[in-house]
Amino acid sequence: MTQGDRGALAEYFRLEAVGLGEIGSPFYAELERRMADDVEEGGPTWAVLESRAGAPFDDALALRLLGGVHLMVLSGTAGELARHYPSVGGDGDAAAAWWQLRDLMEQPPPEVLDALTRPPQTNEVGRSAALVPGFLKVAAETAAPLRLVELGASAGLNLRAEHYWYEQNGMGWGDPDSPVRFVDLWPGSTPPLDTAATVVERIGCDRDPIDATQPDSALRLLSYVWPDQKERLERLRAALDLAPRLPVDIARASIEEWLPEQLATPVPGATTVVYHSIVWQYLPEPTRALVIDTIEAAGRRATREAPLAYLRLEPTPETYFPAELRLTVWPGAGAAGESRRLATSGFHFGPVTWTG
Repeated sequence: MTQGDRGALAEYFRLEAVGLGEIGSPFYAELERRMADDVEEGGPTWAVLESRAGAPFDDALALRLLGGVHLMVLSGTAGELARHYPSVGGDGDAAAAWWQLRDLMEQPPPEVLDALTRPPQTNEVGRSAALVPGFLKVAAETAAPLRLVELGASAGLNLRAEHYWYEQNGMGWGDPDSPVRFVDLWPGSTPPLDTAATVVERIGCDRDPIDATQPDSALRLLSYVWPDQKERLERLRAALDLAPRLPVDIARASIEEWLPEQLATPVPGATTVVYHSIVWQYLPEPTRALVIDTIEAAGRRATREAPLAYLRLEPTPETYFPAELRLTVWPGAGAAGESRRLATSGFHFGPVTWTG
């Protein structure tokens, strides 16, 4: 690798640090700035990442590395480093954490090396604050129970969405006793939380699904949450506590092989809702094309007795942030249905601007 490679990787870390600071993780922002300096100096960060320096942006090298370290912190194997990680009660001193992190990378442990081989695996339960109003909009329009079909389902926490509680302006939906709560997150227009809706089936696929009922898997999910984001960690822990009581079927399969099978035949008596959240950017173009073609073909087969909906929470094409929640329902206007924007939202959590 050349000095130019080091410079490009360092610049990538600095740009990511700016984003982390803007969206709520000053702890990771400081660590990534120092990692950038260490890469330029040819330090242990560069030694660990040198063989992967040419990886594309979406490989999220820094977050892979930091996720592996965070996993060690959460599992109690990171020694003094844990004293500075807010996720385990540490003081949040990123400058002090950096020197211990740098020492750790002098001889990177197996947890860190393993994390570098895996894409960050998140399951942001906070996205249910945007997705559920979309589900309710579908239920209101089709007057049918819902069959949820999630692409890139990870641990399936958002497939369990009706077991959480959503409340705004005196209206509520879901389980009022749930420890996972979304309250007053929709400034301005209130979503249709007074809509009656039932879920009769929930299925999903993922190339590398996580079993949320297993402690080791739960720690892996937690490791990819930024250590100084207390609300995200608390919400995820609450959802993981619920998961063993709410089993879901998540196939270990690619979207290409799984989705066509699920949509091959209309399912009368329910609205099939195909959905995904912050997944699209990670899919290669042929997979994106297959998803669109498969859903549109299924839409042409949809009937009033077996409707189909396509709901997606993804980055805004023009500006990337915020994410847009868009919905298409079949039978609908035109051969391919009508795409509508229902809301905008952050990638991890609200507030959600409902326009639907």
